[in-house]
Amino acid sequence: MADQKLKGRRTMVNLLIFQVVLSASLHVCFAEIGHGQPPTPRNISTVHPTDVNTFGSSLYLSVSGNVYPIGSYSVTVGIGNPPKPFQLDIDTGSDFAWVQCDPCQGCTLPPDRRYKLGKNKYVLCKDPICAAFHPPDPSQCIKNPNQKCSFKIEYADHSSAAGVVVSDSFPLRLVNGSVFQPGLAFGCAYTLKKPDPSAAGNAGVLGLGRSKASISAQLRSMGVSQNIIGHCFNDKGGFLSFGADFVPKSGMTWAPMLRSSSDNHYSLGPADLFFRNKPTGIKGLNVIFDSGSTYTYLNSGAYGSILDLIRKDLIGKPLHEVKDGAFPICWKGRKPFITMCEVQNYFGILAFSFFRSSNIQLQLPVEAYLIVTEQGNVCLGILNGTEIGLGTLNVVGDISMQGKMMVFDNENQRIGWGSADCTRKFG
Repeated sequence: MADQKLKGRRTMVNLLIFQVVLSASLHVCFAEIGHGQPPTPRNISTVHPTDVNTFGSSLYLSVSGNVYPIGSYSVTVGIGNPPKPFQLDIDTGSDFAWVQCDPCQGCTLPPDRRYKLGKNKYVLCKDPICAAFHPPDPSQCIKNPNQKCSFKIEYADHSSAAGVVVSDSFPLRLVNGSVFQPGLAFGCAYTLKKPDPSAAGNAGVLGLGRSKASISAQLRSMGVSQNIIGHCFNDKGGFLSFGADFVPKSGMTWAPMLRSSSDNHYSLGPADLFFRNKPTGIKGLNVIFDSGSTYTYLNSGAYGSILDLIRKDLIGKPLHEVKDGAFPICWKGRKPFITMCEVQNYFGILAFSFFRSSNIQLQLPVEAYLIVTEQGNVCLGILNGTEIGLGTLNVVGDISMQGKMMVFDNENQRIGWGSADCTRKFG
């Protein structure tokens, strides 16, 4: 969603512009290509299986990437039989997974790295999962239920992907070494428009929003794992999990999800913004959590106000604003900065206070909203969302979720977070 000339990687908040033509307690992990065995999870879950589904399985994937300079976090999964590796952007801001297919117009991958559709892989309009890929009025599907289920998804940066919905096997490796290969539905993209140049090496998007079309929701419907998504990002990668077994028992802050019939974004409702533990006067922000956004975005009014507060707070400190090609707002010190530790004394903690949830706060220490660039400057990793078409929407992006175990618990309709280094192996 962000302008790539400014920011490294687009925000992948889905604008909800969809067009469609047409149990045992097993610990399980994706049969990843080129990754080692997952850590053995501790028995630490406080989330209990529902009465309907008493499964307790979990999945674990290694994550690669960083906020800067790569500008994305991704996982590699195998699709098909035999499995072929595909690297996908992790995106809680959109609803379903899609990969570049062959042939394709506008795709960034060479033909040999794209997904090749086999026979009898199409999802038809009459298949129940098709409805999760399109809006309430799939007129052409109503006319012909045997037609292929198609999709089009647009993102806020005006990039888009379009194609057909297909189903293929996703190998899942159990801890004991056995493999389960469920058939999961995803988008096979034949057309890309304005693809994100910073994600040119990725095959597509792993959409993990609240739709029934998400991979997590599909696995839940099969009884494989509970629809609980966790991610933990740091400057070297991190991990992505599905199910309850990787949810920490303690050290988490929990708040109820905002239930909205209008979209599938993860939100806790309106938030007020604090700086150095004091109210800023910025109130009632419509905030969503989006792992498909590298940076955090505020609407123009909130952005301007927080920038003024930061500038006033820096008066008398040995920093001055400079131009840096990486970001719009940057500061230079007496000597080039190397680590974030060197700038911590100059900036204060920001916080989103969610008043619908008894003013629970998501605190943003300096490393959660500032970047030390290759030029040795410190730059603001909060950007003006109104300038890129977000309107009044505000986005908590990857930069503000680094160093935290983030959990999107669709079973219990809550979102949680807790400090973590994201490298510690469970066990």
